[in-house]
Amino acid sequence: MFENVKLALQGIWSHKMRSLLTMLGIIIGIASIISIVSTIKGTNEQIKQNLVGSGTNAVTVTLYENDSPMELAWSALPSGVPVMTDAVRSQVANLDEVEDASLFRERTYVSELFYQNTAFSGTLRGVDIHYLNVNNYSVVVGRGFLPADFKQYRQVAIVDTDAAQSLFLKENPIGKVLEIGRTAYTVVGLAEQKRTSEPVINTLEDYNLYMGESGGTVFVPVNQWPNLYRYEEPMSLCLKARSTDAMTRAGQRATKLVNKALGLGEKSDYKYQSNDISQQARKLQELSNATNMQLVWIASISLLVGGIGVMNIMLVSVTERTREIGLKKAIGAQESRILFQFLTEAAVLTSLGGILGVIAGIVMAKVISRLTETPMAVSIPASVLAVVFSMLIGVVFGLLPAYKAARMNPIEALRRE
Repeated sequence: MFENVKLALQGIWSHKMRSLLTMLGIIIGIASIISIVSTIKGTNEQIKQNLVGSGTNAVTVTLYENDSPMELAWSALPSGVPVMTDAVRSQVANLDEVEDASLFRERTYVSELFYQNTAFSGTLRGVDIHYLNVNNYSVVVGRGFLPADFKQYRQVAIVDTDAAQSLFLKENPIGKVLEIGRTAYTVVGLAEQKRTSEPVINTLEDYNLYMGESGGTVFVPVNQWPNLYRYEEPMSLCLKARSTDAMTRAGQRATKLVNKALGLGEKSDYKYQSNDISQQARKLQELSNATNMQLVWIASISLLVGGIGVMNIMLVSVTERTREIGLKKAIGAQESRILFQFLTEAAVLTSLGGILGVIAGIVMAKVISRLTETPMAVSIPASVLAVVFSMLIGVVFGLLPAYKAARMNPIEALRRE
C-alpha cells in the first residue's frame, strides 16, 4: 500500500505540469462546491440569527382558539381551560431540551398605566420569579423579584430600559411609583435584555413580533394580576431552550406536555401552541438550500470533466509504461497487484486535487464573502467528504486504465517499443 502511494507520488512529481493540468478539473469542481457550501452554511446561520437573534433561545407557548391566538384583553374567559400551575411549569423545565421555564400573563399597549401625568403605551406583564432569567434579562439597577414579593403580595414593579426611558427619561427609576389601574406599584429594579445581536426586521409580522414592545415593558408579580384584571385568566408559558437548534423540539414537547396536563386535546376548541421563530428561519433555510443545491449540482459537472481527464491521463500512463507492466508480469506480478497500483496512482492524483480544491474553495468563499458582504462558514464535514469523494472519482475513472494494464499480455507488452 505505502509502496504504491510512494510510486504514485514519484510519478506525479516526475510529470508535474501534466499532473497539475489533470487535477485542474477536480480542483475547480471541489473548490466550487466548497465555496457554495460555505456560503450556504453562512447564509443559514445569518437567517437564523436575523430572525431569532442570538442569546435568548426563548420559545413562547400561548393559548389558541381554533388555530388563532387568543386575545385575552378583549375576549371572555375561555371555558374548560384550567389555569396553568407551577407543577406544569416544573415539568416543562425538566425537559431535556429546556434550560428553564416561566409562567406569565400580559397586556400589550396597556393604557391604564401612568407615572404622574405620563401615560405608558408599552407592555405590562405579570411574571413569576423565573421570567427574567428565561428571557435573558439582567437587573442593572436595583433588584429583581424576591420570593417574598410573591408570598407577601407586594405591589412592586420592574421596568426595562425602554420603559424607563419613556416614563422617567433620564431619572433614576428606583423608588418611583407607577399607577396601574387604581393601584400604586413601587419600582424596585431596572432590567436590560442581553442580546449578542439583534434580529433583523423585514416584514410587518416581524415588526409586530419584535417591535410590539418598543415602548418598553413593565413587570409585576403574576399574583398581582387579579388585582389589575381578572381571576382565573389563562397563563402563557415561556421556555429557554438549551440551544437555538433545540428551540423547535423544545416548543413541540412543551406544547404537548401542557395540553395533556390541562386536558386540552384534539376535540377542544382551545389548545396551547408554541410560537417558535426558528421554524420560520428553517423554512427560509430550506428555500435557500433548495436554490443553492442547484448550484452544487452544476459545479459537480466539472468533477465529471475532471474524472474524464484522469481516465485519459491514466490511459496515456498505461501506454507509456507498457514495457514496465510486461516486465512485472513476466517476473510473476499478479493482475490484482498491477490493478491496485494503477488505482492507487489515480486515487492519489485526485485526492491531491481534492485537497487543493478544498483550500481553493475556502479562499474563494472568503473572497466572495468580502466582496459581497455575504456571511460564510466553513463546513469541516463537507471538506472531508469532498476529499473522500475526489478519491472515489480517481478509483472509478481509474478503473478502466488499471484493468487494461492488469489484463495486458506480458509477451506483447515486452515487444512494445
